[in-house]
Parts: sequence; structure tokens; C-alpha cells
Amino acid sequence: QVQLVESGGGLVQAGGSLRLSCAASGRTFSDYAMAWFRQAPGKERELVAGINWNGNNTYYADSVKGRFTVSRINPKNTVYLQMNSLKPEDTAVYYCAAELIRLRVVHTTERQYEYWGQGTQVSVSS
Repeated sequence: QVQLVESGGGLVQAGGSLRLSCAASGRTFSDYAMAWFRQAPGKERELVAGINWNGNNTYYADSVKGRFTVSRINPKNTVYLQMNSLKPEDTAVYYCAAELIRLRVVHTTERQYEYWGQGTQVSVSS
């Protein structure tokens, strides 16, 4: 089992940047693919970005391509989401999630991720 704690959310103006962090504890971090999801008020939770166990494969939603970057440092048990050129429509609660899998694949559906953090609020003002 793994525990996940997100940090780095906040309020930023449109065009600004934030970096989210997700610290993992418990089982071996490199056994997991990691992902960032988000949920805006009144909307379903959606995948933003994912990264496989060793960082050599990533996935991005079309809405964030070229603006967001997912990365991980396995010895630090941490995954990051660098968010640049933020837009008001990026406003949401951002969740870190983990899937126990040590393959190149990055899955894109919620149900494949077994462990979730509590979320961190990101608010982008216009």
C-alpha cells in the first residue's frame, strides 16, 4: 500500500505557473505508475498527465499539452506537475494517483489507479 500527499496548490493569475508535488510513502515508489487527475466543480474527474514507473513514458491530456510537464524522482518518492501558462479553465482540485505496475504503459482511466491523495486546490483568476 502507498500513501500520497499533494502540495503546491494555490491561487494564481492567468498566465502564471504552479508546481504541484506528490510525496509517496509506504511501498517502493518505483513499483508504481503515477498520474495527476483533476476535478472542477460540477464536472467529472479527468486525467491530466501520467508517467510510468521509470519516467520514460508520459501521457498528457490535449488540453494541457505544451503547458504542463509531469516528472518524477524515484529516490525522493515524489512526482511533480509543472503547470505553466495557466488558464481559468485549469481551476480544479488536483489529485495524485498511483497504479501498481512496472511497465511502459500509462493507463488513462480512473479505475486502474488504486491509491489516491486527498487533493490540492488550484485556482486561476482571469
